[in-house]
Amino acid sequence: MAKNGLDKWFKQKWVDIGSKRKDGSFAKCGRSKQKADAKRKYPKCVPLAKATRMSDSQRASAVKRKRAAGNTGPKPTNVKTFTKRTKAAEGYASGYIGKSIKSDYGGVTLSNPSYLKYYKGMI
Repeated sequence: MAKNGLDKWFKQKWVDIGSKRKDGSFAKCGRSKQKADAKRKYPKCVPLAKATRMSDSQRASAVKRKRAAGNTGPKPTNVKTFTKRTKAAEGYASGYIGKSIKSDYGGVTLSNPSYLKYYKGMI
């Protein structure tokens, strides 16, 4: 039997990345129906290994999206832990130089052949 099924899933320690403790650890995943847990906000659970690799901003983003989605039914709402970048963000963040690849500055045409080849079709 494969070692990547439910056995692996149960062996992972799942934690709530929305409730970080003062000592830096995370609370155990889930909520009970006890009054003490009733005050806890909607949990965003990931394996501990993934939670420790995530930056603070990634954790905050995931928790924010999870809580915004809410829980409207009897089953929990699944939200992706990492969002996909939009086309604008990909172009901007990946170092796209835009107009300066082939431009006219003061009557002099500037271009970089390697950029022209790399960004062919985007210009």
